[in-house]
Amino acid sequence: MTDLLTYQLSDGVATIVMDDGKANVMSAEMISQLDAAFARARSDRAVVVLTGRGNIFSAGYDLAVFDQPQAVVAETMRAGGDLIQRILGHPHPTVAACNGHAIAQGAFTLLACDHRIGADGPFKVGLNEVAIGLTIPHYGIELARHQLASTWFDHATVTAKLYSPAEAERAGFFHELVAPGDVLARATEAARALGTLDPTAHEGTKQRSRRAVLSAMATLHSAEFAASSSATGERGQ
Repeated sequence: MTDLLTYQLSDGVATIVMDDGKANVMSAEMISQLDAAFARARSDRAVVVLTGRGNIFSAGYDLAVFDQPQAVVAETMRAGGDLIQRILGHPHPTVAACNGHAIAQGAFTLLACDHRIGADGPFKVGLNEVAIGLTIPHYGIELARHQLASTWFDHATVTAKLYSPAEAERAGFFHELVAPGDVLARATEAARALGTLDPTAHEGTKQRSRRAVLSAMATLHSAEFAASSSATGERGQ
């Protein structure tokens, strides 16, 4: 098995760096390794900083998967949705250090984190599924509805617009922008500050504030991909 990410624990902060040598696509193996990394962070009771390599946070699902049988597509997207729900419900604080482009499933992974820091540079962020023939899965719709500014939610999901970092900040993808070279340092600083929060209060409040979206995601996700595994071949369903 090739390692597609690294995990480093220091002073209560677990830094997870996605690095597949290319675009950090959300292949089945990347999803599996991220799931294991977040499970390890939970065991370590660590604040998480999630970032990517070079100028790419993640370009989303590996498009090659959509040439596979429908059952393979459904299983990959089911696992991707499960991962998003786990990150969103992670009991300890999470910080996204978005070092560059974050597209489609990469942008959903970004949105699942509690505090989101972006690199202010020539990068694109957004949900371009409908431009490439995919219907956004229910877990993505519910996450975007929860995290994006209400006046941007519809535009972000139905137009496939890829935003500049400044536009993405206004839409709600980011809470702050910094120079590209400062992203990881700022994310680590933010993670350490979040690590001073009362852990029981943080987890309890997160669960209360996200109960509705996590419940909707779980219900719709389960039904969607149970149907997908036997069906029709419509992409993204």
